Amino acid sequence: MKNKNLKALLIILNAGFAESVVEVARSAGVVGATIINARGAGTPKSFMGITIDTEKEIILSVINEDIETAVMSAIKEKAGITTPAHCICFTMPVDKAVGLSASTENKK
Repeated sequence: MKNKNLKALLIILNAGFAESVVEVARSAGVVGATIINARGAGTPKSFMGITIDTEKEIILSVINEDIETAVMSAIKEKAGITTPAHCICFTMPVDKAVGLSASTENKK
């Protein structure tokens, strides 16, 4: 790959949708991902006097900068905030990384 600038892609979504969102990301060029269980800390919801935490999942992936726009556009279109998955996603720069496949590893 010409561009070796790496980005950490984080996708936060409602629990139960991670597998389908990973497939959306793969179709846009993402090679691998890690799914992390989480819970939301927003406005608490109550049911019969019991506070219920909102179950979430976080998908973490390291991607090349050259696919960033395509991946984020696909996620927005197919699993964005207006869908049941309710995805939000963002990227952050990765300065150094080891242990990644040759297609994503930053060789500075």
